[in-house]
Amino acid sequence: MLIATFNINNVNRRLPNLLAWLAKRQPDVVALQELKATQADFPANALRDAGYRAVWRGQKTWNGVAMLARGREPVLTRDALPGDSSDSQARYIEAAFNGVVVASIYAPNGNPQPGPKFDYKLAWLARLHRHATALRKSGAPLVLAGDFNVAPTDIDIYPTRSWDDDALIQPESRAAFRKLLGRSWTDAVRTIHPGERIYSFWDYKRNRWPRDAGLRLDHLLLSPNLRDRLLDANVDRNTRGEDGASDHAPAWMKLRDE
Repeated sequence: MLIATFNINNVNRRLPNLLAWLAKRQPDVVALQELKATQADFPANALRDAGYRAVWRGQKTWNGVAMLARGREPVLTRDALPGDSSDSQARYIEAAFNGVVVASIYAPNGNPQPGPKFDYKLAWLARLHRHATALRKSGAPLVLAGDFNVAPTDIDIYPTRSWDDDALIQPESRAAFRKLLGRSWTDAVRTIHPGERIYSFWDYKRNRWPRDAGLRLDHLLLSPNLRDRLLDANVDRNTRGEDGASDHAPAWMKLRDE
């Protein structure tokens, strides 16, 4: 089973890029983030024509998450992160695929920090930790996939001091990610590439893609009962260099079938 996550940064604008990548990589399951499309405007028909069924939660202008499955219907299990009934932002969706539950996660950016947006980021990550713990205790095979908006360690960002005040690398952000990961979840890409500088995001500004000035923000986390099935993982970085590309590249992992 090949599972991927892709912050598409406007699913309708990047639809040609998405369809080309789907045809080339042929993932079985895809978590999408930053749809930037309403529920009615999601391109379900175009994806269906490409062989993918979808469940999604849209939001006008901002956010939006989806789950895609190749050749089958995803079984929607949740379309919002529990813990705050007043939070209307479309940042979490969860579905079951062939016995595996996969969540698409678009964590808050948190900038500027300090301030209310950073407080919301930390509170949201704390809610995610509580929900992920409850999911794990259910015993189901689980994958948390998405844009966590955290570069977990210094190896996950190009050598620079220009991001020192950014919410993506603050000690509190990294501590929240470490708490989520704990001793239970496996970071697929880092497990396969323990010492390599691998990035998944290159800002459009300051010529960062040609300079390879990237960050690794997009992660695939496996529950303990999937750890031994991990075969490979990486980032399809070349998609970032295509015309009209998202500022993120898709991360993926391959699991041994059972």
